[in-house]
Amino acid sequence: MAFQNTNITSKLYKKLSIQVSLTGFSFCCFDTLNNTITSFNEVKFETTQKPTKIEESFSDAFKKYPELKDTYDEIMVIHNNNLSTFVPTALFDENYLGSYLQYNTKVFETDFFTFDTISNYEMNAVYIPYVNINNFLIDNVGSFDYKHVNSILVEKILDASRNNDDKKMIVNFNQEHFEIIVVQNQKLLLFNSFEYNTPEDFIYYLLFTAEQSNLNPEIFPLELLGTIEKNDPFYAIAYKYIRNVSFLDVSTLQEKNDFSTAQNQKHYILFQS
Repeated sequence: MAFQNTNITSKLYKKLSIQVSLTGFSFCCFDTLNNTITSFNEVKFETTQKPTKIEESFSDAFKKYPELKDTYDEIMVIHNNNLSTFVPTALFDENYLGSYLQYNTKVFETDFFTFDTISNYEMNAVYIPYVNINNFLIDNVGSFDYKHVNSILVEKILDASRNNDDKKMIVNFNQEHFEIIVVQNQKLLLFNSFEYNTPEDFIYYLLFTAEQSNLNPEIFPLELLGTIEKNDPFYAIAYKYIRNVSFLDVSTLQEKNDFSTAQNQKHYILFQS
């Protein structure tokens, strides 16, 4: 989806991507001529006893980073939440967006629904964006395109699975929720999002999904990315029950920036937006 105007300026070869959530946002600037990332920052909102409007948190952060007020050829906003699903093009009707989401999340009549078209794989990502954040950004950065975080994630995972006939499970770990994706040679076999509190929640959903997908924990490869790290209990419990656990290979992505392997795994979606 896009919020666009018709102003035409000289080409700057600069792009800004902002990944937004209710707990903070991250952003990076791209040199589109050389296809490199020139800067990156991550902002976490402080949790206080007194509730703060999300727009106020964004406004305070925007004052600290002059890059956000700069001029760009293109601005991409990425909505990071677990309010999304994928629908094959053959079954898709944009007049019934809410009905696709009602099976995996609580929806209300007042919700705003939209979708991203993933034409290479003949499907659409249906989701609920943060309308209040979009409105704030319209006032502060001008026109922009926006997508759901899982639209970018799934498309990149499918691209990377080309010519690989083995089923693979990928987990994208976020604060409070994680996504499980099962792919096989550019086919999306399963996508789901789960909320969690403990490592036991995490492994339960992993093993349940593996069983439903006919994946043997002794055989199938599990690849991790997002906020999960090798020294945390979530990695440890996955490693205990699943034989082939690794982190997603980000070496190709890392060629375009100077950030660590861990940062490229954590910000895999933002860095490829």
